[in-house]
Amino acid sequence: MLSQIQRFGGAMFTPVLLFPFAGMVVGIAIMLKNPMFVGETLANPQGLFFQIVHIIEEGGWTVFRNMPLIFAIGLPIGLANKAQARACLSVLVSFMTWNYFINAMGMTWGDYFGVDFNQAVGGESGLAMVAGIKTLDTSIIGAIAISGIVTALHNRLFDRQLPVFLGIFQGSSFVTIVAFFVMIPCAWLTLQGWPKVQMGIASLQEFMLVSGPLGVWVYTFLERILIPTGLHHFIYGPFIFGPAAVEGGIQLYWAQHMLEFSQSTRPLIELFPQGGFALHGNSKIFGAMGIALAIYATAAKENKAKVAGLLIPATLTAMLVGITEPLEFTFLFISPLLFAIHALLAATMATVMYLFGVVGNMGGGLLDQFLPQNWIPMFHNHAGMMFTQIAIGLTFTGIWFLIFRTLILKFNLKTPGRDESEIKLYSKADYQAAKKQRGYDIAGHILAALGGAENINSLNNCATRLRISLRDASLVAPDDAFKQLGAHGVVRHGDSIQIIIGLHVPQLRENMESLMNNPSSSSFVTES
Repeated sequence: MLSQIQRFGGAMFTPVLLFPFAGMVVGIAIMLKNPMFVGETLANPQGLFFQIVHIIEEGGWTVFRNMPLIFAIGLPIGLANKAQARACLSVLVSFMTWNYFINAMGMTWGDYFGVDFNQAVGGESGLAMVAGIKTLDTSIIGAIAISGIVTALHNRLFDRQLPVFLGIFQGSSFVTIVAFFVMIPCAWLTLQGWPKVQMGIASLQEFMLVSGPLGVWVYTFLERILIPTGLHHFIYGPFIFGPAAVEGGIQLYWAQHMLEFSQSTRPLIELFPQGGFALHGNSKIFGAMGIALAIYATAAKENKAKVAGLLIPATLTAMLVGITEPLEFTFLFISPLLFAIHALLAATMATVMYLFGVVGNMGGGLLDQFLPQNWIPMFHNHAGMMFTQIAIGLTFTGIWFLIFRTLILKFNLKTPGRDESEIKLYSKADYQAAKKQRGYDIAGHILAALGGAENINSLNNCATRLRISLRDASLVAPDDAFKQLGAHGVVRHGDSIQIIIGLHVPQLRENMESLMNNPSSSSFVTES
């Protein structure tokens, strides 16, 4: 189950990759239309320069104005098991069909659903235009739900063999036909339930504003600490691209009001307090520097040049474009404690910044968000906030450095360049491979303690226990052998045995089954 959720979260990242460039285009274009930066002459709407910039800006809005459509089409790239391109086509057609059904039902039976489709889109109407269709404003939530449903149909039905005379309807055509009929109840249920969901979202937005610094701390901490699991996409997604903090998402709202905010002399925290939920990118800039300096400072003298060669490009990548994987997964791989402290520091820094009035859309790096969407366009009237942000950030860089350096030395952690440790950075794939191998090792030892895979009749689990039916109970090792492998207890009854593992028992069972079906998936060889 967790692996499926992780896969879904990872699939959400596919459309997210489109936003940095679009944000840069819109941010730079808005700045070039601002008379405070280019002067009254170039900012004249009748001038050629302004008109060219306006045309370019409109192209940059493509991604922002079609977020639901982009998320709907983008998810199958990561979720479809086969023929991803055809899955995307099926989802596109089905998503539009769903919206057309909503439009038709709403226009016909609006009074029954309590929705007035004669209202203008936007505002408090709860309506939006999606691919030219007037429909309920379900944001990316509806897009993700429909995309998930249709992709599941694709995975199940795409290879289904139909009778020869129906061969023209096989493949993506069959998926789209089935999805067509599935979209009818989906549209009905959406009209029944979504207006109530919108009321809940409005309450959530109010709660987020009231929560203030505590909400910022919790949000930022969860966004960082869940990175190893891949579940962090479910934290930032509803805030940055969905309606959790502000209608349309922080990314879109900030871009739409960037010119207005840049020209106002009121503090940004008064204009856009929801921007406190988009400060997690600060750890990618200020935290990355402190971590890299700590790793460099604790490396052996003879290895410092090599370590610097690794750290400089990795740190620049984190700071410039917000990709922190090489740094974060290096110390996560070596010591999860360092990663937990990193998440705590990231949350604390974002909260302190928020308390001092720092807000904006700062989830990425310097090139894609900080400079074009925040610092440059806001500098004229909000330079004080930026200097405050940088001062707090550099202070935390020092804190990161001191804490990481102290812990590395105190616990003799084998960061790159220390003693005999390998001089390399680790990726997420390295971390997951090592974690998976450890899981296989434990599973293999438990299999051996059970008398080998051939001694198992059946293997199952409940919430916390492995339930095993044995061929010969006399071949099973004593209870202490299982406890040494992390079990909390053992219950025996005839040819059956229960091993109390804990909440991670599904992963252990999956690893055991993998070894039983394919022993070559681990270097561990079971012994009977």
